[in-house]
Amino acid sequence: MSESFSVPVTVRGYETDVQGHLNQSVYINYAEHARWSLLKAAGITQAELIGSGVGPVALETTVRYRRELLAGDEVEVSCAFEWGEGKTFRIQQTIRKKDGTVAAEITAVGGLMDLKERRLVANAGEVFKGLASDPSLL
Repeated sequence: MSESFSVPVTVRGYETDVQGHLNQSVYINYAEHARWSLLKAAGITQAELIGSGVGPVALETTVRYRRELLAGDEVEVSCAFEWGEGKTFRIQQTIRKKDGTVAAEITAVGGLMDLKERRLVANAGEVFKGLASDPSLL
């Protein structure tokens, strides 16, 4: 597993539900934001992925909600890839409040799809690292 990368996010009022809690679907948006931020920091853009004929796909996402988040809360969203030998990989993420309280834990299984063949590519980690200008972040 790579070193954990994180991005700051402030919960916005329009992202909350009628009880004032962060809406459940927004946790996944925060996780996705952290993933793309990590890829960007590693030197991989969406345009470069598409241009190389591949694109990331989500195969499974599990969210464990631990503590509520409210409008104005400031959090860090971490992101760490776990590469395997096969066609899929895991992404481990934590949404943590400033005081260290874990608000949510997100585990995702992803793959890298060949956009022409519409099939997962073998060894996605190596493909990602080959595209990155700073593969150490991956």
